[in-house]
Amino acid sequence: MDGRDRVGESRGRKANEQNLVSTIVVLMRNTTWRCGKLEKSIVKHLYRRHENFSKPEISVKEIMTSLNITGEKKDECLDALRRLEKRNIVKITPL
Repeated sequence: MDGRDRVGESRGRKANEQNLVSTIVVLMRNTTWRCGKLEKSIVKHLYRRHENFSKPEISVKEIMTSLNITGEKKDECLDALRRLEKRNIVKITPL
């Protein structure tokens, strides 16, 4: 494995993160059983938006700005969204 393979992997990961940031998140179920602190705050934010008669979907970028997620926390937020999608709590759809 030479250095070029690792560079390609990092570019692929970065491109994947950029695609995930430009996606829409929709709350499917309002449950936070066995969720972490960040996951609970994401679900709570989505529920409050829906409760106030706004659109049920929100972009990942808007979630990060409204929850003041910056720097290294962005990766944690994206991982939390993936875990929530895996548990069928939210649905992530491309723009």
